[in-house]
Amino acid sequence: MGSSEAAPPPRNVQATAVALPVPHPEQLEDPLEVQFQQEPITHPDAQPGGRRWARRAMAGERWIARVLRTGAVMSGGMFVASLALELLPRDESVHVAIDLLRKGAASMLLVTPVARLAMAGTLLGLRGEWRYTAIAAGVLALLALAVGAGFQA
Repeated sequence: MGSSEAAPPPRNVQATAVALPVPHPEQLEDPLEVQFQQEPITHPDAQPGGRRWARRAMAGERWIARVLRTGAVMSGGMFVASLALELLPRDESVHVAIDLLRKGAASMLLVTPVARLAMAGTLLGLRGEWRYTAIAAGVLALLALAVGAGFQA
């Protein structure tokens, strides 16, 4: 065989960790930079030096996430509560409570995206993005018109 055939390179059997330097809070000029160093940046244009609109955008995204999370958790809780009531003996009041909880949970699932749209339109208006605010308001108006027409039918 000889030296013309080279053996495969050895495989790395042990992982290596590299420590990245992180500035201490005392070295930072702006106290909000500490927050940006600790949290991931979700807005693609947000810089740690932080312009005011970037901080507002991140706060707006958190509010929208809270609205969606709250709606989902409340709806899920109502569904679970209705399932728990199934274990009770059947009488009229239990049946009415189960029906109300399930209808409320389904309504909450439908209303949550509408609330998110209203929140996003408001936050975009506060940032001065009027085109998107107008679009959000138009979609909400069309939804209101459709719901109003549906109730009259």
